[in-house]
Amino acid sequence: MLDQRESGRHQVFEAIRNAGQIARIDIAQRTSISPATVTAITSELLSAGLIDELHPDPIPGGAKRGRPRVALGVRGTAFLIAGMKIADAKATIVLLDFVGETVGEFSHPLPNGRMEPGELAVLVRDVLQSACETIGRGVDEVAGLGLGMAGLIDAERNFVYWSPSLKPRNVELGAVLAKTLPMPVFVDNDANLVAKAEQHFGEGQGETDFIVITIEQGVGMGIVLDNKIYRGERGCGAELAHTKVQLEGALCRCGQRGCLEAYVGDYALLREAAVYGQDIPHDSVATLYAHAKSGDPTAQRIFERAGRMLAMGLVNIINIFDPKLLILSGQQASLDVFDAERLRNWVKSSVVQVDAPLPEIRLHNWGDLMWAKGAAAYAIEAVTRQKIQALSRDAA
Repeated sequence: MLDQRESGRHQVFEAIRNAGQIARIDIAQRTSISPATVTAITSELLSAGLIDELHPDPIPGGAKRGRPRVALGVRGTAFLIAGMKIADAKATIVLLDFVGETVGEFSHPLPNGRMEPGELAVLVRDVLQSACETIGRGVDEVAGLGLGMAGLIDAERNFVYWSPSLKPRNVELGAVLAKTLPMPVFVDNDANLVAKAEQHFGEGQGETDFIVITIEQGVGMGIVLDNKIYRGERGCGAELAHTKVQLEGALCRCGQRGCLEAYVGDYALLREAAVYGQDIPHDSVATLYAHAKSGDPTAQRIFERAGRMLAMGLVNIINIFDPKLLILSGQQASLDVFDAERLRNWVKSSVVQVDAPLPEIRLHNWGDLMWAKGAAAYAIEAVTRQKIQALSRDAA
């Protein structure tokens, strides 16, 4: 539970971050915190190096009497933040300043898709070090690292119940990483971090409530409610991939059968091609999709079945949450594997019928950097909380 002063610090800082630059009097108006308290809090944030005073606000229509208003902004050079996505074949990392501007990008192939926890920790350290070296910085300058992985993850505890990237289950990954890395690490499900990226940088900007569906090697879902990521009681909420769409159906990589991901994920599509389309090269989804576009009936049936399964998942989401906006994000979206208009028609035919428009469905492909940038945004939030908590302890 935050005390009143600490809560005020968070509100003031977030008002500054959200505005880009803003005067003290406008912070007071937006937060309903008294001008005197805003002045005291911003003095603390300035002393801590979290914000800067910028040039005086330009005044439309010419100068006015009195002292010009001074704008405040987040101090970009205050901290270097990293975000990393661990995928099945490579790790992607982005380095941001404290404002959220990209200062470096890097990717590194993985030696194998499934690792021991210690092996993963060493890989994360080495990739981070290489990325920092590309911009002439050191790993010890990174204030926080956000790490995104597929699987069932309790972000509050940095605990991984299961991930396709790890050999064992039930891993205290935060403790393992702490032995190898000098900065705090914040681990979360990768789909949650895509939702975070959409919230800060993408299609979710300005939206308080929306749902993101990620479709690549696997299927993920991130839910934003009242501007916050919904994770569930155990941190395992929003696992659309492992909702069941077929009794005793296809084998999923989680070990169970009939999961949505076992029909929609990249590996599921390629598995179908290997079984039913012996004459179709099945080295990549792009190759398979090219055969479908050229008229191959087996390839077309594979994608149609996957699309209908995905539509079934979207129908269930709409019937349960009734969201305003659904964002489909991932590499397959760029290939038009799941055509938005066809999905809408399938969804419309099965969703609960009311005299109101369907939720908006948008397709958004960012590529691998999207995941890492969401992880970095998550780390920025976590580092901000830590620094403001430290201010509160010092003031006590």
